[in-house]
Amino acid sequence: MVETSPSLLDRLNRNPDDADWRRLILLYTPVLHGWLENHGLQACDRDDVTQEILGVVVQKMPEFRHNRRAGAFRSWLRTITIHCLRRFWRAKQYQAVAPGGSDFENHLIQLEDPASGLSAEWDRQHDQGLLRRLLGLVEPEFQPKTWQAFRLLVLEQRPAAATAAELGLTVNAVLIAKSRVLQRLRQEADGLID
Repeated sequence: MVETSPSLLDRLNRNPDDADWRRLILLYTPVLHGWLENHGLQACDRDDVTQEILGVVVQKMPEFRHNRRAGAFRSWLRTITIHCLRRFWRAKQYQAVAPGGSDFENHLIQLEDPASGLSAEWDRQHDQGLLRRLLGLVEPEFQPKTWQAFRLLVLEQRPAAATAAELGLTVNAVLIAKSRVLQRLRQEADGLID
């Protein structure tokens, strides 16, 4: 069984260590890359903007206070992303046409509006991308049968009885496996996915 510890955000706010920062970067680099790629940035620009976003997060994390409202960190990260993209766009205006041309600023204005479709897409992509990363990170913490039971029951949405029969477990053991993995995922996602 996995030991309970404070959430990553709590650790980063209170007493971060190198492992906590590496974890944040490991979780968020692919999420940010995916989002920036879907919105027209080339690979070299994606890397630069992602690095800038994460640098601002590291610098500003001591000031971040999670108000326990759904999406607080995600929204804070979106705001940092908008500011970094706006700086990127303004710098590119003097060199060449920015991605999306004049539409880029309109794109950022939509992203700033929490009620826009683009903000909703940011939220969806953030949560899905982060969940995929978290699943990959916590999987090694569990015995193979525990993970298989969780995967079949939750991710593939198979019935508990069918999962138990396939794995040679009791239905109760399958449900306990599901509970343990979900508990661990909730712990890791605390404050990151709402």
